[in-house]
Order: sequence, then C-alpha cells, then structure tokens
Amino acid sequence: MARLLPWLPLALLLTGSAAAAQQPPLPPHERQERQVVVPNNANEPVPEVRVAAGIATLLVFDTPIDRSSVEVEGRAMRFRLVDPGERTLVLEPLVAPGDGERLAVRLRFKDGASPTYATFALISHPALVDSRMDVVRRQRTPEALEVALAQCEAAGPARLVLSGQLDREGVQATDFQGTIPPGNKSGLAAKKGTGYRATRWALLAIPVSNLPGQKPWAPGSARLFNAEGTPLGVRRISMERPQLQPGEAALVVVETDPPTSGKPPYRLELLDTEGGRLLPIHDVQF
Repeated sequence: MARLLPWLPLALLLTGSAAAAQQPPLPPHERQERQVVVPNNANEPVPEVRVAAGIATLLVFDTPIDRSSVEVEGRAMRFRLVDPGERTLVLEPLVAPGDGERLAVRLRFKDGASPTYATFALISHPALVDSRMDVVRRQRTPEALEVALAQCEAAGPARLVLSGQLDREGVQATDFQGTIPPGNKSGLAAKKGTGYRATRWALLAIPVSNLPGQKPWAPGSARLFNAEGTPLGVRRISMERPQLQPGEAALVVVETDPPTSGKPPYRLELLDTEGGRLLPIHDVQF
C-alpha cells in the first residue's frame, strides 16, 4: 500500500482535469462601454457595474481618487486584480458575483468636494460585461461649475478639429421617425430622432420616454444592426440624466462606428442596466 501513495497526487490531478474537461464552457460575454453619474444623495440608486470572472473592468473617473480609500468587498479572496490609479480603478474577479449578489465598492475623491465618496455595486449578467465605465461626478459648488464650463469651452469645435474628429467632410445629419414593433413590452417609447455621421464617428440621438407606472430606467447598453442583420460597432451610450423616473423623458445618445458596409435602414436596440427591458427601434437612419 505504501508503494502506491506517491502516485496518489497524480491520480487526483488527472481526475480533476477530467472533471474540468467535462464542464460546459462559460458563454462569452459581450463587452460594453458606458457612462454613469455619481449620485448626490443616498436616496438615488447605487450605480451597478457588470463584471465577469477573468475579464478586467476599467472604471475611469473625471477627477482624481484617493487610492488608499478604495474598499472592495471580497477583495482578498474573490479578485485576481484590484488596481487603483490616479483616475482609474481596474477590477478583475476570480469568481463572479452569484445570482442576486451585489459586491460593494467604495472610494473617496481627493479634492473633498461634493459628492465626497462614490459607491458601486458589482453584479453579474449572463451575457454582458462592462469593459469600461466612465464615471462622471456631479459637483454643486459654483467653483466646480465654472471649471466645468471652462472645460466645455476648451473642448469645443476647435478641439474637434485638432483631434481629427471634424474634417473638411463635415457632419451629415438625418432626421428619422423610428418605429417600435407592435407588442413591445418594455414600457418605453421613442420619438423622432436624428442621426449624425462624420468621417470617423457617428451618433444617434433619440428622445426616450419611460411610461407611467413603470420602474425607473437607465440605459445600460445598445446594439445596432444594418438591414441585413449584421451588427455594427457601438462605442458607448449616454443619457442627459442619470435615470428616467415613471413618466419622464430624456435624450439618449448612442455613439457608433461610421457605417461602411450594409444597407439602411438600421435597427437599434436599447437595453437597461439589468438587460431585462429591451427597446427595439426600427427604421433608424444616419
């Protein structure tokens, strides 16, 4: 019996490898980029960040953060990487949150202006993961508003030209009357929108309404298809307010790659942050 003991670890290794090989592969996650706004008070919902095991999620802040203040629930045992930077935070879970589980992330901003802290909830999604999330901080002080105004002026048309986003080809704008298929149960409505197209980028601007009696809604991701059903690249989605309460409306802007192939009209699909309320909008034009 003693002679067989040295072979036991190898046998266990082979058994474990065979069991792992029999497990079905995890479904691939579609990587999304989007923007969230830091709430100003505790009554507003905490922004959710969709994470997945083995995939890095990058949070990019518009103001410096205090690296030493970063708190991640389960950091020691459940994350391969937690890397805070001057304006960034990289998270890569070893194990994704379970169904209904929310892992808290909390950090403090360096300048001490309101809001002082930012809190996020890490969740799992069966098909989506946030590869990049731009975190925008709303500051109420007059000094902060003056700084934001100066930044907007510095990022005006001159910045577009210097960055190559605006060239002599200009921008083409096309209005469209998007249609929603009958029987859609998203509880959302869309009005006439406008498509913008330049050499290096394209935008879709669509007013979206959250119908009375519905739950609050915020855009989480978007998908775009041409007339043949081929998906087109979506860079990010944003809205002029953090969330739509029942009965509210706001402009939703989807930044895409400029269409280079395929035929119009296009089909746009807007999904909420949980991926459960899908708003399909047909007959979209650039």
